Amino acid sequence: DPDMPFVPSIPEDQFILVEEGDPAVIPCRTSDPEAQVTLVNSLDKSVHALYDTKQGFIGNFPAGSYTCKTMVKGVEFKSDEFLIYIIRATSQLPVEIEALKTVYKTGETIVVTCVVFDNEVVNLQWNYPGKVKEKGLIKLDDIKVPSQKLVYTLTIPDASVKDTGDYECTARHATKEVKENKKVAITVHDKGFVRLEPQFSPLEAVNLHEVKNFVVDVQ
Repeated sequence: DPDMPFVPSIPEDQFILVEEGDPAVIPCRTSDPEAQVTLVNSLDKSVHALYDTKQGFIGNFPAGSYTCKTMVKGVEFKSDEFLIYIIRATSQLPVEIEALKTVYKTGETIVVTCVVFDNEVVNLQWNYPGKVKEKGLIKLDDIKVPSQKLVYTLTIPDASVKDTGDYECTARHATKEVKENKKVAITVHDKGFVRLEPQFSPLEAVNLHEVKNFVVDVQ
């Protein structure tokens, strides 16, 4: 199609996530397999790379913006803009889940943290008793120094007995079919409680001038 030399791309194709050191495909495909295509960066400088008419340009590209150009009957056409993001990732997905405590009283705030190490982009989902009511508040902290980690914090304000159950986070790798999930059990009591265990009898005898200890275990 001389009026549409580049096959239209969907928005998902224009954002390209690639791991450090891996080759990427910039999918500007032409409707004419004989077309001469040039790849340029954001400074409009030509970038040398292998071109496959069925895929696009293939190579190790720095992060940034790229556009493809071609000529049809002396008229220059440009493709959509493609954005390459370089992400730090490992083939494994180390995940840890942490809870400040696992036993709460009604009205307290539950805090559970899920930490993903050495991966810059992941898809993380929470499952917990109050998810249907969207009771949880989720915060993400992206920490780079001294090492890469994503810290996802789930907060449940004003906990009730119904918030008792398993709190599970599932992390999925951005570019590989790898997932990891961790969970912790949380218990919420209607009210606080104390259990006393005296280490002495209901009736104790003490001799004159005797020093006697009365011990109670408190839980």
